[in-house]
Amino acid sequence: MRVTLLTEGTYPHQHGGVSVWCDQLVQGMPDVDFDIIAVTGTGHEALAWELPANVRSVTTAPLWGPASEAKAPRGKEMRRFLNAYERFLHSILDPVYTTHFGTELYGFADLARRGLLSPALRSERALRTLQHVWTREYLSTAASRPTMHDALNATDLLEHALRPLSVEPPRDGVAHAASGGLATLPGLIAAQQYGVPFLLTEHGIYLRERYLGYRTGPYRWPVKALLLGFYRMLAEESYRRAALVTPGNRYNRRWEERGGTPSTHIRTVYNGVDPAAFPPAGPEPETPTLSWAGRVDPIKDLETLIRAFAIVRREIPDARLRLFGGTPKGGEAYREKCEALAAELGTADSVVFEGRVADITDAYAAGNVVMLSSISEGFPFTLIEAMSCGRATVSTDVGGVREAVGDTGLVVPPREPEPMAAAAIELLRDAERRARLGEQARLRVIEQFTLRQNIDGFRGIYTELLGTARWLPEGVVAVTDGPPAPDWEQAPGRSERSEVTA
Repeated sequence: MRVTLLTEGTYPHQHGGVSVWCDQLVQGMPDVDFDIIAVTGTGHEALAWELPANVRSVTTAPLWGPASEAKAPRGKEMRRFLNAYERFLHSILDPVYTTHFGTELYGFADLARRGLLSPALRSERALRTLQHVWTREYLSTAASRPTMHDALNATDLLEHALRPLSVEPPRDGVAHAASGGLATLPGLIAAQQYGVPFLLTEHGIYLRERYLGYRTGPYRWPVKALLLGFYRMLAEESYRRAALVTPGNRYNRRWEERGGTPSTHIRTVYNGVDPAAFPPAGPEPETPTLSWAGRVDPIKDLETLIRAFAIVRREIPDARLRLFGGTPKGGEAYREKCEALAAELGTADSVVFEGRVADITDAYAAGNVVMLSSISEGFPFTLIEAMSCGRATVSTDVGGVREAVGDTGLVVPPREPEPMAAAAIELLRDAERRARLGEQARLRVIEQFTLRQNIDGFRGIYTELLGTARWLPEGVVAVTDGPPAPDWEQAPGRSERSEVTA
């Protein structure tokens, strides 16, 4: 089997949750040939992972760096582009007029591979087309009176977002996107032009995270409307085109169904860990300690965690908060903001940014309680890893967190320091309950969320998409000579949980 893995900002150039999942996938199927198309920042990023022998190639699709030096198309080709661009913009900005998004997107791919899309988008005539479209009275952008500065900003962001269209898409095997968004672009082109089965796995909801990010972004409303409209339509096109969508939890499944994915094309596949690699953490620290692991990023909402810890400190004066994980490039300002908040609240001496740790199990062992404070998650690895290590957890109720934890940890509302602090205090004061929850958490991981279950699930999906197997009504596999129809139905009587964990 051959699989082209499509990533954005993660494997194999970054560490973190989705990168761990990608590495587990390729390491767990040594008999499958993997190629990787990685959407990156500049294309000069060093590999962060030692790639196994079955990874045949890594192709980068940099979003930034110099644009194409080619000249914009001329004559009839430019006129065709401008007409297509007008329809494309209209489909993004007008929720009623959406039928042309995919058609024009696939047309742009040919220009992109010839190096002509970037200069065409940045041309004066394309800027005038944008100004003409988004000032139409019936569009929400018109009321904000978009300026030429807005048009330049929007064009710049859109041109960079479309750069992955210039990558040569896979022509055989399975195209497997490890996230929604820009990583899907080569897979969509492969499906449309070459009939390659397109598989979409969503750990978090990419579109929701764009909404959260642009909410506080520095751009005026017309720019935000254009980019969010683009990401919304890209999500819908991905859901529509995918042969299968494999969310990491039921929360994501609801988004995908509302985005237009037929329920018969969705298979929930939970993330998994190897319980042997995450054994019981052993004795707790003597000093009451809360630990956290992840990347230092606004979506992890460390500010709420630090505010909650300040409340904990008032009740348990010798408590400590240890934060494990790296700060991605560009995230230094957020870390400094968090450090300043800890100082402002009088907890700077007890809040420690430990940086990246060589063995992540040390981060979980460092706390009596492991915290998760995110405002958006899929099915977080740090949570099930901590559970496998037998630590009690306090987590925010986002994404698939409640599905992961069950009744083996405490779940609190996101963005609210007081309930988070109350849960942490409750567990720090009750060693017996912590131990009981930790034991139950590890057992839950062993029963439901193992790496072997995850790998076996995707091996079966790859086999099915490549046309060598089909589910029969009895739930057994049958060999076939041709590819499955795109509208096959889930076998009757197969529960969602049996698909995920069997």
